[in-house]
Amino acid sequence: MNLVEIFFIAVALSMDAFAVSIACGIAAPRIPARNCVIVGLFFGGFQALMPIAGWNLSEIAYSQIEAFDHWVAFFMLAAVGAKMIWDSRNSGKTCECSQTKTCFVQPLNYKMLFLLAVATSIDALAVGVSLYCMKQPVMLPALIIGIVAFIFTILGLKFGEKIGEGREGSFELIGGMVLLAIGVKILVAG
Repeated sequence: MNLVEIFFIAVALSMDAFAVSIACGIAAPRIPARNCVIVGLFFGGFQALMPIAGWNLSEIAYSQIEAFDHWVAFFMLAAVGAKMIWDSRNSGKTCECSQTKTCFVQPLNYKMLFLLAVATSIDALAVGVSLYCMKQPVMLPALIIGIVAFIFTILGLKFGEKIGEGREGSFELIGGMVLLAIGVKILVAG
């Protein structure tokens, strides 16, 4: 496998993280640079770790979760999306999101970031298994996948931030619907 092929795999794997980060940026404009980097590290880190895990545990791990990996990703994304939709209904009431005009990206909610990072990187586990089956090394592809996901995450947050600037309450609903749609897409494709 050459670097161009690895790069295209990395871009493809980063699309879910990119879409989720756009949704987060829309729901939480004015994200500090430090928080963008932390979110990028979560998404990029999990995108890099999952192929390594899949490669190292290919015969055991993936065969055990292959039948329901799409359900895991769906439920994680659906839970976070439903929370965003719920928070958008309460925008004007006294919830954390309406008070700060942001959601789990500002201030950072590590539990939600963890769930989103895992949910958007489960497909990278299959890439690790594929690399193992093709007798390919995993470290360079994992590094490239992680870096690309990190960059796409930050770009997505900034893009979403521009789209949602000044419209947090109304776009939080859209952000939640996007997460639910990504979860459904994963469920249907699985």
